[in-house]
Amino acid sequence: MPDANTQRLLDFMLDAHSYKHGPSDVSMVETHASWVFLAPPFAYKVKKPVNYGFLDFSTLDLRHADCERELVLNRRLAPEIYLQAEAIHESADALHFGGGGRVFEWVVKMKLMDSRFFLNNLIREQEVGILEIDRVIELLRSFYAKSSPLDSLTARSAGVRTRKSVHDNFEILRPFRNAPLSSHALDAIECFTTEFERQHDSLFKARVEGGWFRDCHGDLRLEHVYLAPEGVSIYDCIEFNEAFRHIDVASDLAFLAMDLDFNGRSDLSAHLIQQFIQTWGDVQMMSLLDYYKCYRACVRAKVACLRSDSATLTPQKKKVSLDLAQQYLVLSLRYALAGSKPQVFVFMGKVASGKSSLAERLGQETGWKVLSSDVVRKTQAGVPLDYRGTAAERSRLYDPVATSSTYGALCRQAIETLESGRNVILDATFSKREHRTILSEQLREAGHQLAWIEVVAPKELALERLRKRETKAGVVSDARTEDFEALTQSFEQPDELPPSIRTTISADDAPDANYGMLLRRLAMRHACDGVFLKGT
Repeated sequence: MPDANTQRLLDFMLDAHSYKHGPSDVSMVETHASWVFLAPPFAYKVKKPVNYGFLDFSTLDLRHADCERELVLNRRLAPEIYLQAEAIHESADALHFGGGGRVFEWVVKMKLMDSRFFLNNLIREQEVGILEIDRVIELLRSFYAKSSPLDSLTARSAGVRTRKSVHDNFEILRPFRNAPLSSHALDAIECFTTEFERQHDSLFKARVEGGWFRDCHGDLRLEHVYLAPEGVSIYDCIEFNEAFRHIDVASDLAFLAMDLDFNGRSDLSAHLIQQFIQTWGDVQMMSLLDYYKCYRACVRAKVACLRSDSATLTPQKKKVSLDLAQQYLVLSLRYALAGSKPQVFVFMGKVASGKSSLAERLGQETGWKVLSSDVVRKTQAGVPLDYRGTAAERSRLYDPVATSSTYGALCRQAIETLESGRNVILDATFSKREHRTILSEQLREAGHQLAWIEVVAPKELALERLRKRETKAGVVSDARTEDFEALTQSFEQPDELPPSIRTTISADDAPDANYGMLLRRLAMRHACDGVFLKGT
């Protein structure tokens, strides 16, 4: 529950009679750092008396200074929105705008915008295309052109502070681990971030020296873009922490690109980035994009987690905040493991190696579609998934013709999923080089990437897993102990697959640790430009 002074302030701001212009209604929107009161035709922003380390509004003087700073900085991209900083006074035990008495609180007074024209709402209504995004791009081009590069000393300091900001996110998110996302997922995101910085240190230095660090917006997301018929405004920049605003232009744009991805418009995200690369000749931006998008998704997850801790939120709203944090962390994990472009992850290996368990867990955590050869095979044949037929029936179900048909269907379904913009996981033995080659060639011809994960397990453990299938209900795979030797002998080792697209994971009797190892390997691979590492 809020303290007495906070409750008094909230009651005052929610009372329509408190405002001189006499609004008919007042409503409140809460963020992790402020309360915004909508009192048409104005909006009033009140800073919360909080100190998160990266943001300090703990005293009245600090909040007043921040209100004034917010006006100056936001008038760069939204001059018609930001009106003034206004004091709330206290006299005779009553709060009021203007007049005498001590200053009780400061607010930022703004013009209330029509919610229909916020970019997130326009996208939700499917009213945004290339032409609308180009209007935003034009404003941002002008903004960045007017913002001179930071001087050499300030830029170097900003580069260091950016990396610190990236890693500070993990410190804030760590207490929430296992709530919005598994601890292994958060560790993998941090692993990708750290390894990317190590592998690309010269690239970060080139950004600093190349004049790409400028005084940017810092919080460039869809709901801060106002795309009205009469013009474009971008409001609510970062005013409370210079380190979050003195950043690489690529980081600023990555925030908007990430939010477009998050809202299902990766096509517009790609267009945004391509336009800036072509206009500015910034060929380095694409190499940095997944790193900065990953960081920006973590920022949104952090904010949602912090908001969930607010004393004024109901349990239902706390859950909404944590659910939102999970969605952003899942997106961050996608950038860390796979990048911005959809790709295929093929979990292959001998029978009972544990590949299906790893594939399913990754699919559950990321939301990526899992295509199982066992399911596809039986579905095509019209056989119930948990039905294990006679020896003669199994012989027909697994003959070369049926197997080729199964792998062909897996490939087609994978490409369909990729072309819808989603990553896909294939779960199959891929015991024959022929089937691996066909999949690789068809995906390459379609312009898609793939990674092979060979899952291995000790013979005795594989046999134990097969024995457990005898009494377990709902098993889709038909392989049993009597099939083990024949299936093992027929498996062709994937030596033709180069290390750049293949890794090996040992799925021993520690499934949780195996999963953590898998995520770290994939994160390291992506951070190292596609080179799988061993022993990580």
